[in-house]
Amino acid sequence: MLYKALADGVLVAHFAFVLFAVLGGLLALRWRRAVWLHVPALAWGVLVQLANWECPLTPLENYFRRLGGEAGYAGGFVEHYVSAILYAEQIGPALRFVTGLLLLVVNLVAYSFVFHSARAALRRGSA
Repeated sequence: MLYKALADGVLVAHFAFVLFAVLGGLLALRWRRAVWLHVPALAWGVLVQLANWECPLTPLENYFRRLGGEAGYAGGFVEHYVSAILYAEQIGPALRFVTGLLLLVVNLVAYSFVFHSARAALRRGSA
């Protein structure tokens, strides 16, 4: 029971991290200080996707699942959970690469708004 709870906790943390990596640029529109946490999270998320690496949270979750008597899963978090929701099959390296690029583009657009609103605020303050 403890190991299942730990595995589920890792899963929730992993999902929260993915959401933050995807949407953190939008959060930075409201709270500028979020940039300092989001940029490293975004860099890690893009790097993991583009390099086709396995996030360390995936084996940790699998480890706890096995200790709790459950089966672990092959592949990464995105393949196992996200593709199970969006697709009927596992996604391959090419789609992971596209996912990484989309992650980068969405956040570059969000940060362009952050940058422009910050510049406008500076202009208003110096006028």
